[in-house]
Amino acid sequence: MKNFKNLLFVALLFVSATVLGQTKITGTVVDETNQPLPGASIVVRGTTNGTSTDFDGKFTLNATSNAGTVVISFIGYNTKRVTFSSSKANLGSIQLTEDADSLDEVVIVGKGVIDLAGGRQTPVAVSTIKAAEIQKKIGTQDVTMALVNTPSIYVAGQSGGFGDSRISVRGFDQTNTAFLLNGQPINGMEDGKMYWSNWSGVNDIASAVQIQRGLGASKLAISSVGGTMNFVTKTTDKTEGGYVSAGTANDSYLKTTVSYNTGINENGFGASVMLSHWQGDGYNDGTKGQGQTYFISFGYKPNDNHNFNFLITGAPQWHDQNFSKSIATYLDKGLKYNNNWGTYNGEYMTERRNFYHKPVLNLNWDYTISDASSLSTVVYASFGAGGGTGNRGRRVRTADGLIDYDAIYANNAAAVDGNFGNSAYITRSSMNNHRWFGVVSNFEHKINDNLTWNVGADLRTYYGTHFRQVENFHGLSSWTEDRTLKDDTHNRVGPTVDVVATNSFDANPWATMFNSASEDQRIDYDSSERISYAGLFTQLEYSNDGLSGFFQGSLSSQNHQRFDRYDYLPEFQDSEKVNNIGYNVKIGGAYRFDDNNSVYMNTGYYSRQPYHDNIFNSFDNSINPSSQNEKIFGLEFGYSYSSENLKANVNLYSTSWKDRVDGSSRVSNNIVTITETTGQSQYHKGVEVDFIANITSDIKLKGFLSAGEWEYVGTVTSRTLDEDRNVTAPPSLVDVDGGKVGDAAQFSTGLGIDYNIFKGLSIDSDYRFYDNLYANVGAVKENLKLPSYGLLDFGVSYKFDLGSDNDKSISLRANVNNVLDTEYLSELRTNIYNDSDANGVFYKGVDTANEGYFGYGRTWNVSVRYNF
Repeated sequence: MKNFKNLLFVALLFVSATVLGQTKITGTVVDETNQPLPGASIVVRGTTNGTSTDFDGKFTLNATSNAGTVVISFIGYNTKRVTFSSSKANLGSIQLTEDADSLDEVVIVGKGVIDLAGGRQTPVAVSTIKAAEIQKKIGTQDVTMALVNTPSIYVAGQSGGFGDSRISVRGFDQTNTAFLLNGQPINGMEDGKMYWSNWSGVNDIASAVQIQRGLGASKLAISSVGGTMNFVTKTTDKTEGGYVSAGTANDSYLKTTVSYNTGINENGFGASVMLSHWQGDGYNDGTKGQGQTYFISFGYKPNDNHNFNFLITGAPQWHDQNFSKSIATYLDKGLKYNNNWGTYNGEYMTERRNFYHKPVLNLNWDYTISDASSLSTVVYASFGAGGGTGNRGRRVRTADGLIDYDAIYANNAAAVDGNFGNSAYITRSSMNNHRWFGVVSNFEHKINDNLTWNVGADLRTYYGTHFRQVENFHGLSSWTEDRTLKDDTHNRVGPTVDVVATNSFDANPWATMFNSASEDQRIDYDSSERISYAGLFTQLEYSNDGLSGFFQGSLSSQNHQRFDRYDYLPEFQDSEKVNNIGYNVKIGGAYRFDDNNSVYMNTGYYSRQPYHDNIFNSFDNSINPSSQNEKIFGLEFGYSYSSENLKANVNLYSTSWKDRVDGSSRVSNNIVTITETTGQSQYHKGVEVDFIANITSDIKLKGFLSAGEWEYVGTVTSRTLDEDRNVTAPPSLVDVDGGKVGDAAQFSTGLGIDYNIFKGLSIDSDYRFYDNLYANVGAVKENLKLPSYGLLDFGVSYKFDLGSDNDKSISLRANVNNVLDTEYLSELRTNIYNDSDANGVFYKGVDTANEGYFGYGRTWNVSVRYNF
């Protein structure tokens, strides 16, 4: 009996000690807008004791100690650690901040072919902008402007019109940055260019945009000399809901959008639809524009092993364009002056209109073969049609320099006929239609807990057609041209053939998909090209708790052939076939010292095939004997610091680029001149710094700095051509050693702040400063430096919930860009140091005879969105 009492006493003491040693921890987990995060994970650090939040973000957890730390995590957000004690068991509201590097929550399908980088585990320099930030900051701008607060990124060309912006990464232009849409390459197959007007809908359909500067993480054999930009589109949403939005902005801009998701039903089916319409007069004179965006996505997940998503999207648009002019002209006629338009009988009419419609179809299939193996495949197709208008024949201008359409109609009425070369005038459309099909497939196998192997294929075929057609006769009934046909030596030997065009075709992006000129109605030129591409790639990746590394290799073959129906005798219309082999090799690694500090290094070598337009660079079937593979060697180092309240990165890079072919164009008095160089070499090096700091739970500070030295090396062979690629100056050897690379600021820095004033209301502001910006004139030894400048942007957001279930809300957003209305030169197309014809007149130290663009002054936009 005594022993039983003693045992009972010990048991009571143990139970009491256990109860007294427990702590009941409670709290609520919310996001940056103080909305609850259901399903967030809460674990006592160093144990497996954990729980998750309920629908309202609340949790209760019994800890077996009187003090310790809980770890709170949620997909897409930074993990947070909070201490607790018996006297501080109610942790209150715990706010998690969005993880800029995490994309797990937006990549629903195509995980194996959408090459994304997260944190320093993948050793590349990377910046990620998610949908919420894009929608908040973009307003009426191109999606390229989402990246302006990123190191080594410069955006130019905005003043050309809607969608005419260009982006440079580390001093490399768009032809040398790879752009991917859900794993699908979207750079032009002929020249590598990107036309953002064709992708104006990306603002609305993107879940995230990630820019990988330098060699990047992509496994494909693509042209990522400057970097790789991944657009991850929305897919079929898991939950039912949608939104309706409307916005307005300066210069009569209006935009409306509607979106709806059915959610995934019990059978695994779902659909998402988004439609939008926009229109505006444009910031500069004569730069009106209008367009639509459609996005339709169907998702089907029959079981845990298979996931399918089909989407079709497009952004049919037209926009009128502005060309660069002399600084003197802008100062005389106003900074918004544009002389590409005029009036007829008092009605607006333009000579330069870009119009295009490019539907993209995309089918993603993710197949989980086993716990260790998976297969991801994307099959895609696009059908583009459209082009750009311009003059053909005798143009007449008013005293103000605008196009005098009244006089043109009068001249056409008096013309003997519509022969080219007479005083007659038409507006022509230069058409660029294409069909593009491809597939990218990646097999991934997890060899063990630390080692993963990928192997895949990238297949594409492209058929493009280029010709000119009559857009407007301006009172004429027909237009006649003739040309003398060429033989197999590319010389004109005859006979002479007449073309009589009697049909005209509107510059309309919808109509042009189904109606364009037949071969007997095509003027000036009519040719096509077939480009076929086949690539194989592989990657081996190692990762443990602190060390990670990878090896990537790819091999590709490109075939090119040109077909000229207009200028050649029938038996010589097909060119020779050209085949080029290319490859790349990349290797890198990262080491994480602890939870806060990590370093990385990577290096790579590319042998990149020349673009089609560099192989057939004389606008005929002759093959450029100087075309060859370009050689790129890159080396990068980086350091990253990450804690609960601070994330910072430092990157060092060095890129050598040899044997490239390049072309730059300028427009003077509406005459297009192209300067083409071969054998060009460049060397780019620099440093990049960026950080995000949570000053308080409501104040976030962001900043970046990039300093580069980008120069040409050695000599180049240069020649000059006109708009029709006729040689106007023969090839010559030019010394360009030490010349500065233009069209992008070699020094830039910025600082931004986000402040949540109270629940639902926030403000944000960004300031950017640019220096060491040089003229966009291609490879030259002496380049002209533009004046430095800084820009300040400001925005305010307000969101309020409708009802207690938080599933409906109204959001308001207002932006003011260039708040201080700073006047600045955003780019120059010439490098005139002192033109005696301009009487030595200067603007901020720059000769006013130089031609280019002023940047936008103060602009604004306001939008409202109803979420349901």
